[in-house]
Amino acid sequence: MKLNIIVDGRSNAFEVPDSLLVEARDFFDKLDADMDKGWQMSRDWVENPNAEQRCQIAADKILTAIDTDNEKLLMLMAAYILHTMPGVKSINIDNTGDMNETDIIMAHESVKPLGPIFD
Repeated sequence: MKLNIIVDGRSNAFEVPDSLLVEARDFFDKLDADMDKGWQMSRDWVENPNAEQRCQIAADKILTAIDTDNEKLLMLMAAYILHTMPGVKSINIDNTGDMNETDIIMAHESVKPLGPIFD
C-alpha cells in the first residue's frame, strides 16, 4: 500500500509492503496498548487517543525517523497509520512542534463535491 508523507511542503510516496501490515500486528497491538494509557500530544494530555490522534502520534514518530534516518521506524509507523485508518492517502506532518496540527487526508476526501448539491 502507498502512503504519501508530506513534510514542510515536500511530498514523498512510501510503498509499504502489504505483508508488513500483517507481520507487524503484534507491534501495532503493543503500540495501541501504550496509547490506551494516555499520551502527551504536544501541550495536551489525551486520556484515550482516538484513531486520528493515534495516527498523529505515529506521524510524529515518522518525523523523528526522518530526522534520524531510521527507515525501519518510518516503515513501521507508516504501516501503523495504514492499519489504523484504512483509506488514508496522505499525511501532512506538522513540523512546528504541534502534532495536533498534522492532517490526515483520506482517499475519499479527494472526490467530495466542492459545495452543496442542489436538485
